[in-house]
Amino acid sequence: NMGGHAPPDSSWKGNLNVSYNVGPGFTTSYSTRTVKMHIHSNNEIRRIYNVIGIIRGTVEPDRYVILGGHRDSWVFGGIDPQSGAAVVHEIVRSFGILKRKGWRPRRTVIFASWDAEEFGLLGSTEWAEENVKVLQARGVAYINADSSIEGNYTLRVDCTPLMYKLVYSLTKEIPSPDEGFEGKSLYESWLQKNPSREYSDVPRINKLGSGNDFEVFFQRLGIASGRARYSKNWDVEKYSSYPVYHSVYETYEIVEQFYDPTFKNHLTVAQVRGGLVFELANSVVLPFDCRDYASAVSNYAHIIYNLSRNHEEKLATYNVSFDALFSAVKNFTEVAASFHERLQQIDTNDLLAVRSLNDQLMFLERAFIDPLGLPGRPFYRHIIFAPSSHNKYAGESFPGIYDAMFDIENKADQQEAWEEVKRQISIAAFTVQAAAGTLKEV
Repeated sequence: NMGGHAPPDSSWKGNLNVSYNVGPGFTTSYSTRTVKMHIHSNNEIRRIYNVIGIIRGTVEPDRYVILGGHRDSWVFGGIDPQSGAAVVHEIVRSFGILKRKGWRPRRTVIFASWDAEEFGLLGSTEWAEENVKVLQARGVAYINADSSIEGNYTLRVDCTPLMYKLVYSLTKEIPSPDEGFEGKSLYESWLQKNPSREYSDVPRINKLGSGNDFEVFFQRLGIASGRARYSKNWDVEKYSSYPVYHSVYETYEIVEQFYDPTFKNHLTVAQVRGGLVFELANSVVLPFDCRDYASAVSNYAHIIYNLSRNHEEKLATYNVSFDALFSAVKNFTEVAASFHERLQQIDTNDLLAVRSLNDQLMFLERAFIDPLGLPGRPFYRHIIFAPSSHNKYAGESFPGIYDAMFDIENKADQQEAWEEVKRQISIAAFTVQAAAGTLKEV
């Protein structure tokens, strides 16, 4: 009863007396039928194992750059996670070669192979919570290394705005693996295939959502985080993730034969992830740009304000104003610009001055953390970013305000509902203003 196209050839057909159409959808009324499933699961306690490797930094051993990815899978895990685990191994091997030649990073690098990600991000979350005080005091950045591919069209990056400049500069140094872009950089092919919808003349970078091991580091602890992988053309391929996701068909063979036969995209992703870790661990001045954060926060503030204008009458009735938020964003933008100017004038031989400014950059992400968390979601404590309440894989900006306004017209007590919106605007304004304070000259 499948609808859509007929199968391409007889190898797609079984021995039943049915059409074996390949979809999408169903014929006639079958799309309205209900399927009843019985699920039998084993509920038992198992021991899980994280594997941690460390290269101690030479100058700032108490500053940590973490590369982590999980190794457990639903079935064979040919893509998720083994395409990512292979890249982690290759990066570790590369760093090992450098170390044997006498190189050591400026900051400590931690490599992590997480267990039980598929059971709820357990390995990474438990490790981070066990080491929470040390990570809050010393964590510089976390780079996630799950699936290296989910398509073979172009690069996909999700990260904190602090890393935008780093990602762009790094991809300009890496050759593009894409056909038709021989002799050109990864940045050029990425820009042409997936330009930003928010900023001109740069590739698109997405907001961090969740559903992966960076969650506890970014959303809970406020450690600057990022991820990169090769992806599909999302404008054409509208389905979620990739067709064999978490299934028995997700094998090494499907990667080797269809997704990345020469493993050139795996190599590119390894260069991006490894390059991010190297630069974050080795740069004298942290390669973070707080001006990009200011630009992003300003953009998000205008987006949430424009969304609120769908309720102009209610905004007036309940005296809802975004003025405090826009004032805080303006101040944050000015302070970020001033901080960047000071950063350009720093004497890199003055270790104390370098350390002081680096700490201001490192703790900026932490400044957006509210210890009380989001309403109804206390695990998520980042005021600027959180997983969408309606799609955990996607990121939402100013999530407290967004959730308070979601479906607000159908809430029983309108006074109470709009008071909550005002409260969330106040929290966001206070947090942005406080973050600006952390960048002021000491």
